[in-house]
Amino acid sequence: MRSFLISALTGALVAGGNLQGASANASIFPYRHSREALPNGLTVILIPMERPGLVAYYTIVRTGSRDEVEPGKSGFAHFFEHMMFRGTPKYSSAAYEEVLTRIGASHNAYTTDDLTAYHLNFAKEDLEQVMELESDRFQNLDYSQPVFQTEAGAVYGEYRKNVTSPFFVLNEKLQDLAYDVHTYKHTTMGFERDIKIMPQQYVYSRSFFHRFYRPDNCVLLITGDVDPKTTFDLVRKYYGGWKKGYTAPAVKLEPPQKGERAAEVTYPGKTLPIIDVAYKGDPFDPRNKDYVAALLLDDLAFGETSELRKKLMLKEQRIQSLSSGFPMNRDQPLFEIASMVKKPDDVAYVRDEIYRTLEEFKATPVDPDRLRDLKRRNKYDFLMGLDTPDAVAAKLACYIALSGDIAVVDALYAQFDAITPEDIMRAARKYFTPERRTVVVVKGAQS
Repeated sequence: MRSFLISALTGALVAGGNLQGASANASIFPYRHSREALPNGLTVILIPMERPGLVAYYTIVRTGSRDEVEPGKSGFAHFFEHMMFRGTPKYSSAAYEEVLTRIGASHNAYTTDDLTAYHLNFAKEDLEQVMELESDRFQNLDYSQPVFQTEAGAVYGEYRKNVTSPFFVLNEKLQDLAYDVHTYKHTTMGFERDIKIMPQQYVYSRSFFHRFYRPDNCVLLITGDVDPKTTFDLVRKYYGGWKKGYTAPAVKLEPPQKGERAAEVTYPGKTLPIIDVAYKGDPFDPRNKDYVAALLLDDLAFGETSELRKKLMLKEQRIQSLSSGFPMNRDQPLFEIASMVKKPDDVAYVRDEIYRTLEEFKATPVDPDRLRDLKRRNKYDFLMGLDTPDAVAAKLACYIALSGDIAVVDALYAQFDAITPEDIMRAARKYFTPERRTVVVVKGAQS
């Protein structure tokens, strides 16, 4: 496996060595894959790998917190991550867990703005058993009102635990302040006021399941030691009767922001001050050269080897941490730069250093050698992270949720190869303006 990856890596790096970019037909993804769409709309992607005996099994629901458009109903995508483990008439929650424990399978789930993913790892001989379990719960989930209310209480407990983190408090305020009408206004967990009343939403919860958990809104991704023909036959057997019926919700577009927004939040406890500087970006789209250039700018300006990090953290020792995130989202995300500052009096200084750094990238082209090295390192990191069936599936889940396929990976890396220093400058000038900016500072109530 490792020798195969190194061979693929060498070819990818050679292809990407030209600063002007690789051919649009060049492929970075090293594994062959098969794709099929069932008549009911379920998309199935199989990626056989030279990993004897191991299989990863992902069910990707293309619904996240962005799809919670009804007032008072935020948080249900994350809530259903919990409810999907509550059993069916055929397999109770306890029976489901007993089977997975007996075969030694690991399983979990997660929710983001744009997707909910359910994933398992197990031995190849248990594929049909796992497929029976998973297809059953996605078609026949069933739970009583008392069970629903118990889980709703547990979700509120999870929220109260999370809100003890100053970073959660910051993120909650940032999203609420930055967005006016789009559903990214609330976090994945939802508004607290909506989570509190979830125990009263039993009937709505059933409708949420039947609206969003449909085959034409899901992708089944199976990687590892699998035979495509046998596996596709099993998928048709166990998922063929699942009825289509998904209708996309009417998510409101966010209107253009007309000026900087800023807020300061008091955290009810002890914390170093934290500042988060965020700018409205663009939706994920490999064809958008500005967006792809911004992804590279993120690392150049704020990454581990950036001049700003060296100055603030090492030389001046004014900050405890510096992090940034330019995410892949279906709709307009926030490009964020956050720092935990050692002294409250230095918050304004750190903020201004972030602004100064961005202005430098607007005015001065990045060194071509540094840009080329970053592209090569990105390819290396991507390929070397594809060493197990689960790692491959985990890496692809977001791409699949956003586009429905994995071809977008090759398109993205081909665009990375085509980015020039001038493209980085243009992206900096486009996105990092006061009109797109929202700044939130969190300070502790206790010194």
